[in-house]
Amino acid sequence: MQANSNDVSQSTTLQYVHWFRHSAPYINAHRNKTFVIMFDGEAVLHENFQHIIHDIALLNSLGIRLILVHGARQQINQNLKSTGLSTPFHQHRRITTRESLGCVMNAVGSVRLQIEALLSMGLANSPMYGARIDVVSGNFITAKPYGIRDGIDFQLTGEVRSVDTDAIQKHLQQHNIVMLGPVGYSTTGEVFNLPAEEVATKTAISLKADKLIFLGKQHGLLNEQGQLQREITPQRLDQYILQSQEHNPELAQQLRSAQNASLKGVHRVHLISYTYDGALLEELFTRDGSGTMVTDAHYEDVRMANIQDVGGLINLLRPLEEDGILVYRSRERLETEIEQFAVIERDGMILACAALYPIPAQEHELRSAEIACVAVHPSYRKSNRGSQILHYLEGKARSMGIQQLFVLTTRTAHWFLEHGFETANVDDLPNARQALYNYQRNSLVFKKRI
Repeated sequence: MQANSNDVSQSTTLQYVHWFRHSAPYINAHRNKTFVIMFDGEAVLHENFQHIIHDIALLNSLGIRLILVHGARQQINQNLKSTGLSTPFHQHRRITTRESLGCVMNAVGSVRLQIEALLSMGLANSPMYGARIDVVSGNFITAKPYGIRDGIDFQLTGEVRSVDTDAIQKHLQQHNIVMLGPVGYSTTGEVFNLPAEEVATKTAISLKADKLIFLGKQHGLLNEQGQLQREITPQRLDQYILQSQEHNPELAQQLRSAQNASLKGVHRVHLISYTYDGALLEELFTRDGSGTMVTDAHYEDVRMANIQDVGGLINLLRPLEEDGILVYRSRERLETEIEQFAVIERDGMILACAALYPIPAQEHELRSAEIACVAVHPSYRKSNRGSQILHYLEGKARSMGIQQLFVLTTRTAHWFLEHGFETANVDDLPNARQALYNYQRNSLVFKKRI
């Protein structure tokens, strides 16, 4: 019995070591990056919120620059109910009367103090023991009246006029967490009630944030088969907005905000659940994540090659072949294998390419394929086009029922490790591919389950 217990303990330890090693590239990639994290008042009341705070503290300790944007709709509703007041809504936006403004300010202040208290917690045996976190809030958001819409005066409901990015950046450079609430201040000294989603979005756009993260009720978006949609372009959000705007207006507002941010330069917008313990860490430090990522990274610009692309492929591949990085492919071979290639093209020039070769499998073998000939034009190697085309072919492989990918390389081992591949050896290759292995070239072998 003791031996079994030790085996379980060792297995758990190995799983942790494996996860930690594979999270290292993400830790390095996120350091000194700016993330805006938005959550509403319901999230603050949820039992999992203390775990979210611990994870936020961890992100801060890893050198990530954080702006937290909190909502307070639930708390405002509670305050209004206790005072016997009510506020009408129009187009799912609260009309903030002067009588209700006190309830709004009280709710926003209460939520802010609660979050600050949690971020100050440093009890022994807690995840935040020994952590020193400075939280800064202030008049960073200038607002203006939302005005009269459809003949309705929204009174003290406002919209974001400007974000004091210089002041926020100074605090972020001092490793402070900046916290913003759903209020803004006018140049005449008035307070306006703002949608937290708008505050988060305008802040992320103004700061050119690396990520905007929405913590909502559900685990991202589901496709027609009920499966989690791990990635989506902002253009494809329209159908989800239309579906949710009646029965789930809060989600519709988040999706509109995510779409707006993505189209205006925030390269990664994430939709994850505040009810799921560890969702934030899983989304940021694992390959698959826990929710849905909205990105305008132009994955749609990746396409399968055609015969007209052969000349462009030759221009891209020849220098790499001459340097011994890639195996030489004649024009005739490229013409024969052109349907295996995916390319990224701009204005008639092939910027990147890669090929997917299915490997014949024997009865006992997993269905496998080889990713080969990954190349990016020298002027674009600091972009993410290599990642885009690799991701595209992984998706194509899945659609073909491929279970495992292999890659053989002599120069780019680390790049493939960073993209989820694991070290393998020649014996791991399917028999059909082993027979073609070039021992003189002595390529390293990597594999990846998909």
